[in-house]
Amino acid sequence: MKEYKLKINGNDYNVVINDVQESVASVEVNGSNFKVEFEKPIVKPTAIKVVKTATAAPAVSAAAPKPAAAPAPTAGGTTVSSPLPGVILEVCVKEGDTVKSGQKIMVLEAMKMENVVEATADGVIKSIKVNKGDSVMEGTPLAIIG
Repeated sequence: MKEYKLKINGNDYNVVINDVQESVASVEVNGSNFKVEFEKPIVKPTAIKVVKTATAAPAVSAAAPKPAAAPAPTAGGTTVSSPLPGVILEVCVKEGDTVKSGQKIMVLEAMKMENVVEATADGVIKSIKVNKGDSVMEGTPLAIIG
């Protein structure tokens, strides 16, 4: 369960995401329950390495990040997934590019921080699943490395 306080067109909303099953989320907005359907199914994250760079004032204190698990290979390659909900600020590679593990492939803005999304394996970018400006949820596939 994740809670968010949002301001949309000057109105405050308390949003709680209770459950996400493939492409349907059960959410509560200011005490009212809704079912929200996404265009694409939401996939739980497999693995990602994130390096944060500050764009605003530095945070006072933060808990130590958990180490990322090893990337999960799929039948079509290794999926790089979004570690957090946010907006894609930059796509640094294109399909067919050769990448090394740890190489910057995208920049994701989440919670007013820029997060560098790195390749989780050596290989060739088989597909890019998002574009600059796209909003993504945690676990959304961003790219496939083959």
